[in-house]
Amino acid sequence: MSLWSQAIDLDRINASRSGTLVEHLDIRVTEVGDDWLRGTMPVDARTHQPFGLLHGGASVALAETLGSMAANLTLDISREMAVGLDINANHVRAVTEGLVTGTARALHLGRSTQVWEIRIEDEQQRLVCISRLTMAVVPRKA
Repeated sequence: MSLWSQAIDLDRINASRSGTLVEHLDIRVTEVGDDWLRGTMPVDARTHQPFGLLHGGASVALAETLGSMAANLTLDISREMAVGLDINANHVRAVTEGLVTGTARALHLGRSTQVWEIRIEDEQQRLVCISRLTMAVVPRKA
């Protein structure tokens, strides 16, 4: 059974990146399953830290982007929205180039909070970062 409360249109989702950090980091949503959302981010000059490794903050930006998008796709966005409340990340493998892929899966979908796990892997499907994102579900202002 699908988690999503609305039809998923990857072109529309990716078009919403325009003029944002998501566009600058070239984060793209690539796939959606019944209970997960997946996206990619390049590891290049935009996402490196000074030693040439993937910046932990870039990994966190990918995790929050995917978790936030997924959370909002579960809601009736005419009435409510999900906003980030807390995020943590463990960086377990260095990456210097290529593409990382994040997959967001819900751990808890409540009336006022949601908890998402975002697993980020390198091109060899090795774990790079594991993140947990807590979202607050709030009324949308008219």
